[in-house]
Amino acid sequence: MALMHVDFFSDVLGMSMNMDVIIPQRTKGQIGMEGVSGGVRYKTMYLLHGMSDDHTIWQRRTSIERYVNRLGIAVVMPAAHLGFYTDTTYGMRYWTFVSQELPRICREFFPKMSDKREDTLAAGLSMGGYGAWKLGLRAGDTFGAAASLSGALDIVDDYKRNESREENMQQLFRGIFGSAKRLEGSDDDLFALAGRLADAKGKRPRLFAWCGREDFLYEGNVKVWEYVRKLGYDLSCSESAGDHQWKYWDEKIKDVLCWWLDIDAESVDGH
Repeated sequence: MALMHVDFFSDVLGMSMNMDVIIPQRTKGQIGMEGVSGGVRYKTMYLLHGMSDDHTIWQRRTSIERYVNRLGIAVVMPAAHLGFYTDTTYGMRYWTFVSQELPRICREFFPKMSDKREDTLAAGLSMGGYGAWKLGLRAGDTFGAAASLSGALDIVDDYKRNESREENMQQLFRGIFGSAKRLEGSDDDLFALAGRLADAKGKRPRLFAWCGREDFLYEGNVKVWEYVRKLGYDLSCSESAGDHQWKYWDEKIKDVLCWWLDIDAESVDGH
């Protein structure tokens, strides 16, 4: 694999941005690893970070490069700051950036990335899990699948919970979403998005989710899982012991890859 640190300018955000990108590379001489080519076009996973993190975090906390080195896929890990992958009320258009501008830029920089929706996955943890599902439910022409690990899927409940926390968290959520009343039922509410997409009979994403039972986001996850299952979505979800930390996400991202690519665990971690 090749790991690239990319600094680029976002016209949507009006500022310089960063992303780490893993690109397939055929190799034979690496100790303990053997890379494969991505073929004519390679599948791409957009891997999103959580609230306290940035574009480097998946590299620093997991073995994501080792997990994908024999799979022939690309991995895009963008910075998105504390914007909840949302066009905020204060004017920063993080949703437009991640759903439209970022895929276009990546495909210009890396022409071998496939532009097919079935070859494009959005995945993430916590805030990034919310962003990934929103990409699947709202940008289905680009993203054919979405995976959430410990995601903030019930964003309205998350907003209300943060209203009782310290003042800086209250101000953060108000600046991003406005009021809870404005958020509920909007295109930033996954319940509303899933319902509207089902009614419109639009392109539905394949969905994956995991959350630990001791996680503060667990109850919200279960509510959303039950709702999208009733709507008939193709959902693969699971729960197990665990709270909100990296030792679980490092393991579960392998499950995401197996699910998305329809491969066994040996293909991901057998090297």
